Amino acid sequence: MDDPQLHTRRKIIHIDMDAFYASVEQRDNPELRGKPIAVGHAEERGVVAAASYEARRFGVRSAMSSQKAKRLCPQLIFIPGRMGVYKEVSRQIHEIFHEYTDLVEPISLDEAFLDVTQNKPGIVLAVDIAKEIKQKIRQRLHLVASAGVSYNKFLAKIASDYRKPDGLCTIHPDQALDFIARLPVESFWGVGPVTAKRMHALGIHNGLQLRNCSLDRLTREFGKVGAIYYDFARGIDTRPVEAVRVRKSIGCERTLEKDISRRSSVIIELYHVAVELAHRLENKGFRGNTLTLKIKFHDFKQITRSLTQDKELTTLEAILPLAKQLLKEVDYARHPIRLIGLSVSNPHEAESPRGVWEQLRLEFADWD
Repeated sequence: MDDPQLHTRRKIIHIDMDAFYASVEQRDNPELRGKPIAVGHAEERGVVAAASYEARRFGVRSAMSSQKAKRLCPQLIFIPGRMGVYKEVSRQIHEIFHEYTDLVEPISLDEAFLDVTQNKPGIVLAVDIAKEIKQKIRQRLHLVASAGVSYNKFLAKIASDYRKPDGLCTIHPDQALDFIARLPVESFWGVGPVTAKRMHALGIHNGLQLRNCSLDRLTREFGKVGAIYYDFARGIDTRPVEAVRVRKSIGCERTLEKDISRRSSVIIELYHVAVELAHRLENKGFRGNTLTLKIKFHDFKQITRSLTQDKELTTLEAILPLAKQLLKEVDYARHPIRLIGLSVSNPHEAESPRGVWEQLRLEFADWD
């Protein structure tokens, strides 16, 4: 096992673009600046992909239904997304990152980890690199980023969220345990609303209370992810910044034009999603043996069901029967469905600790 002291000497930066899609739209269209905007579609079944900070003041958030967003902010302006533009801007941002290090791990178009322990300019303090990156993004691209600096990915991510927008926060190794102790469990990377509710029921509301839980108790209550919570509460996260990330899953989902509860209609929609998933798997050459069904109901509550097989799931013939089997566990007669999703994951037979984390990261980000 690596010496934990060695990991406290690492210098990790997490960069997170502030309201990325919406900020790009406001940058490119001066008439939108200072106004509440949402990237997405305003129709009845539309969903907000991103919201400007002016819109967030009214409670508008990404993944919210467009109808709810308009109720919260009647003056909200909807802008169709331009994914090609966002990808190009993301590429330009990464060019700035690579002026300092090639150890850059993209998380999405608008955020990434950088390991600057050894960096190209030879700058001693990681916070100085973070300042320069923020400044270059503002000067060259006219956009705003927040940055977090610490000795591991968990704390760097927490730090970047701490003073948004346009934030810069450093968590030093000597300050980490006190900082974590005060954190509400909702702020822990990987704790979504469902997990937070379970923790609250157990009397765990902050990092100190989480740290006081034994490893046995956390793994008993939360399974393998309990060990991750145990480490995080102690400021431990030894995952490296990986410049090349292995794809861990492929999925697709469909938001329906109308909520459905008839079995025939649900099976038809499930079939269409399975066809699209099989097509994506073929195009990417991805092979996994775990199928996950995601269902979002009319009231926006959502559930997931998974099955793991010995064989690889690569074709419609292999996927559809399993999807139907998972669907049998869903009570949609009383709870109409508004979204159906399928994904294939678990590409490796042997499960490494890193693989465990990546799968958990996927679940946290998409399902909780």
